[in-house]
Amino acid sequence: MLLSILFIFIAGCEKDDKSAKPGRDSKNTPVKVEQVLVPAGEFIRGSNKEDDLAMRQQYGFPAPLFVDEHPQKKIHLDAFKIDTYEVTNKQFKDYILRARKMLPYLWVSNGYAISEEQLHMLGVEKMRKMAIDMFAVDLDTREMQKPALVVAMLAQQQAQDNFPVTGVNWFAAKDYCQWRDSRLPTEAEWEKAARGAEGFEYPWGNDWDAKITNTGDDGEWDEGMAPVGAYPKNKSPYGAFDLSGNVWEWVEDWYAPYDGSAYESKAFGKQNRVIRGGGGGGGGGGVGHYAISYFFRTATRQFAEPEMESEDVGFRCVSDG
Repeated sequence: MLLSILFIFIAGCEKDDKSAKPGRDSKNTPVKVEQVLVPAGEFIRGSNKEDDLAMRQQYGFPAPLFVDEHPQKKIHLDAFKIDTYEVTNKQFKDYILRARKMLPYLWVSNGYAISEEQLHMLGVEKMRKMAIDMFAVDLDTREMQKPALVVAMLAQQQAQDNFPVTGVNWFAAKDYCQWRDSRLPTEAEWEKAARGAEGFEYPWGNDWDAKITNTGDDGEWDEGMAPVGAYPKNKSPYGAFDLSGNVWEWVEDWYAPYDGSAYESKAFGKQNRVIRGGGGGGGGGGVGHYAISYFFRTATRQFAEPEMESEDVGFRCVSDG
């Protein structure tokens, strides 16, 4: 079933306007995504917090906490612009269709990538089964006919449009940003955008409040993930949303020690890319230690192999200021 759906999608892509240029729509208009300006200047990077052995033992963390954030230091960055929100499913789908790239595997399993035209190509019995198994339509489809099935399935797709895209590895995220004439943020740019010049512990300030962000721990959202911008108080000093919680975000850098750090880790080197921000969706958010405030701090560093495609990792792009 998955292979046949994938074939249908790729065949549909081949019908797209091949004259469309990367980063532009069919009318050759540059693709624009809302961004906020982070002005040039210094910010406080990292922290000097000490490892919390009690917390490590309680939650079973394999590595010491905070030490990869050392030493805290003031860093100067040139001005840049960062996406106001995480890249959404809809934005990434537009890129897939126009640039004719491979779709995320998650979209094969949940039907998000299939067009209305492609749905009409299917038999009604297959559609009834797909509506339940792939699209998770909450209806009795046994007697539904094709027009009603198409409406229900497209409604399920539309409901996913404004969620952050996940299941995208570092390479695909980088390619998307380049297609937009942008790039992935450096780790330092991401941190400055999140914490501001004053060095906030969280984008909104220094006090933890789980209600301000999506930790995936309250059961409000399916799969623990929320639409971008669903938490209006989860806003950085520069006006970027969701830099704490919802999904982790890829950045440009390899996971490596900061200058002046004495900490050593086998994970350092050109093997893992940094992810930032903490996640609420996918396979781990909101369960046990994933929901504690440590993961949602602006200075917290985590990492993943660049080939990883996770239900809990997305991204956003930056442009030079």
